[in-house]
Amino acid sequence: MKRLFTVVSLFICLFFYSFTFKIGIDEVVIAMQSGNAGQVAKFFDNNVEITMPDKSNSYSKSQAEMIVKDFFATNIVKNFEVLHKGENAGSQYCIGRLTTKGGVFRTTIYMKQKGDQQVLQELRFENH
Repeated sequence: MKRLFTVVSLFICLFFYSFTFKIGIDEVVIAMQSGNAGQVAKFFDNNVEITMPDKSNSYSKSQAEMIVKDFFATNIVKNFEVLHKGENAGSQYCIGRLTTKGGVFRTTIYMKQKGDQQVLQELRFENH
């Protein structure tokens, strides 16, 4: 009986861990679909690599939020379509097509497990 309880407890913990592991990338996708830089920024790591057609650099969390906010203000989001999602060794990534009033961008989101949460470490917007 004790062994069954241990196995069931372990299964429940793994289930909830895998569920919370998925939440980060899915919430970022929802924020991208609405063009909400503040929601995207909730997941930023202390430093974030941002690549855009006209610039590429590593920014602090607050700088990165302003960069993404300006990008969304200039390129008003119409839609974000997920083309591919995956995970590998504690990291998650998503490749999608961001359709804006200013054009279409192939977008890559890279997140990594840090402690008990997923943090966004890299965001790329490339002309499509």
